[in-house]
Amino acid sequence: MAKKLWGGRFDGKTSAIMEDFSSSIDFDKRLYIQDIEGSIAHCMMLARQGIIPEDDSDAIVNGLNRIKKEIENNTFRFDNGLEDIHMHIESRLLEEAGQSALKLHTARSRNDQVALDVRMWLKKEISEIIQALGQFRKIIVEMAEQNMDVVLPGYTHLQRAQPILFSHHLMAYYEMFSRDAERFSDCLKRVDVMPLGAAALAGTTYPIDREAVAESLGFARVSENSVDSVSDRDFVIEFLSAASICMIHFSRICEEIILWSSSEFDFIGLPDAFSTGSSIMPQKKNPDAAELVRGKTGRVFGNLMTLLTIMKSLPLSYNRDMQEDKEPLFDTADTLGACIEIYIQMLPKLEIKKENMLAAASKGYLNATDMADYLATKGMPFRKAHECAGKMVAHGISKNRELHEMELSELQSFSPLVSDDIFEALSVETIIERRSSYGGTAKKNVAAAIKRALERMANVEK
Repeated sequence: MAKKLWGGRFDGKTSAIMEDFSSSIDFDKRLYIQDIEGSIAHCMMLARQGIIPEDDSDAIVNGLNRIKKEIENNTFRFDNGLEDIHMHIESRLLEEAGQSALKLHTARSRNDQVALDVRMWLKKEISEIIQALGQFRKIIVEMAEQNMDVVLPGYTHLQRAQPILFSHHLMAYYEMFSRDAERFSDCLKRVDVMPLGAAALAGTTYPIDREAVAESLGFARVSENSVDSVSDRDFVIEFLSAASICMIHFSRICEEIILWSSSEFDFIGLPDAFSTGSSIMPQKKNPDAAELVRGKTGRVFGNLMTLLTIMKSLPLSYNRDMQEDKEPLFDTADTLGACIEIYIQMLPKLEIKKENMLAAASKGYLNATDMADYLATKGMPFRKAHECAGKMVAHGISKNRELHEMELSELQSFSPLVSDDIFEALSVETIIERRSSYGGTAKKNVAAAIKRALERMANVEK
């Protein structure tokens, strides 16, 4: 068993089963870059402050850089007896830098060290997620722009409701994922706080310069309270919450892709690269990519509940329970990143079946609201107009005819206010273009929304 760097207090050895049970190296070794960079910044600050000699600092920094290369080259040896990545690097540093290595941990604890590593890692992950969401949103907007003439039946309660532009429907997802990007950007503000210097929980007696360390590591500010610094995992919970909301949005678009690709809808065709077949039914083309993303939503929800449960009722400050924060955090970041990439590659390859969408938007009395609006503009109170249009729909159902398929005299039997301009008013094109209120589905509105979105994204890229 490896020698414990904290073992001075103990006479007996840690049991093998305890070493395996308490080890986190299998998952926290991915923090090695952050751990080394944080240690270098801490070490150089110690030397500048005169807390350790420059020669020791040089030996430590050089040793840490050599260890980084070993890990990158897969020549570094991991041992469960050393618990975590921090102990692995510090133990190896003792071999690389000699007695100088024993001075690295001056004025810090593993408590503030791990908080630093996780924050550094999460800052990078959030920045990459925001960038990927920006790329995905641009694809949505470009797809909307390319399909401005496509009409889709809009739904409420999964029942056909009113005709809308397919591009307008797509832009609804642009809004959702824009809010997600905003949430991650806001979350980043709380992650971007440097906790090193809190030590175990009470701060340190050494004359450290926390601001200098924060600046060298690219943090916006330092944490205010040493107890909170080591016990806070709100920033992880907030990230998992933002990721869960984002996965809700992916799950919703997944559901629509799954429905729309079915023979019952037949609005879209799936790309072969993101579909699979059946082991027994040769005709099948399954929307597996969308189904898997939809399924992974529950996984991310579970990770959020894991962290909420871990942190519930923990007394201040640090508790070993908090070691369990990393697996759900890492898994969520990996899962969300993979889902975004799937959609970046899959969405542009969907086949849009324009004729099928239009045919569906032209059936099912989707122009009934416009019939009621037409009567209301002719002077009938809207509630009366609603009732009259409903009676027309009931008549149409009995005759198996849409409103726009009826004879003028037939419609006039329900109200003398109907004239021959009704058929223009009930056309799909007119219905869409009349929805010109801000945010509505009229083509000029959607075109303006697309323009605004492209301008916003261009400004962000600058």
